[in-house]
Amino acid sequence: MTLRLSRATIASTVGTALEWYDFSLYGTAAALVLPLVFFPSGDPVAATLSSLATFAVGFFARPVGGIVIGVLGDRVGRRTMLFVTLLLMAAASTLIGLLPSYAAIGPAAPIMLVALRVVQGLGAGGEYAGAMLMSAEHAETRARGLNASAPTLGNAVGSLVATGSSSSSPRSCRTKLSSRTAGASRSCSASWSAWAA
Repeated sequence: MTLRLSRATIASTVGTALEWYDFSLYGTAAALVLPLVFFPSGDPVAATLSSLATFAVGFFARPVGGIVIGVLGDRVGRRTMLFVTLLLMAAASTLIGLLPSYAAIGPAAPIMLVALRVVQGLGAGGEYAGAMLMSAEHAETRARGLNASAPTLGNAVGSLVATGSSSSSPRSCRTKLSSRTAGASRSCSASWSAWAA
């Protein structure tokens, strides 16, 4: 008896890996780069905590994304909504990479960062729930559990790749986190945009 993964399961797993790569990459950036670029307070600990709070915002948006995208998936179709979730994540991630720094536009920068992080959370929550459902629906009856669990592997792979790619993050920004100068903020903003792209 051989159990097969359906094409829908493979596509869902790859899509989940891509989504979670973007979602997890933000966590690394929140710890290493974003405190200097978006939260230039006199206290590096407060800036880092503020940056990590924006990371948490995405997790709070995930259940809402799962519900909203799930309902729309029932009405419009799961494949269409999975494509929409990929677009949401890609657009939000690209716009985060293009955001001007706090030094350039002031408090609007962290406000836009939080809003884009909410969009990322909505996309990640909707994609994860939809991927598992679509995998289960397109699987043979005897392989339904295996197919429904496969997108979870995409979650782990995406997170691992994001963690591994963080080793190529702008090292100069990591060393400048303690200096907190406007020049450091501008150079890290340019490095962040290049790294996130």
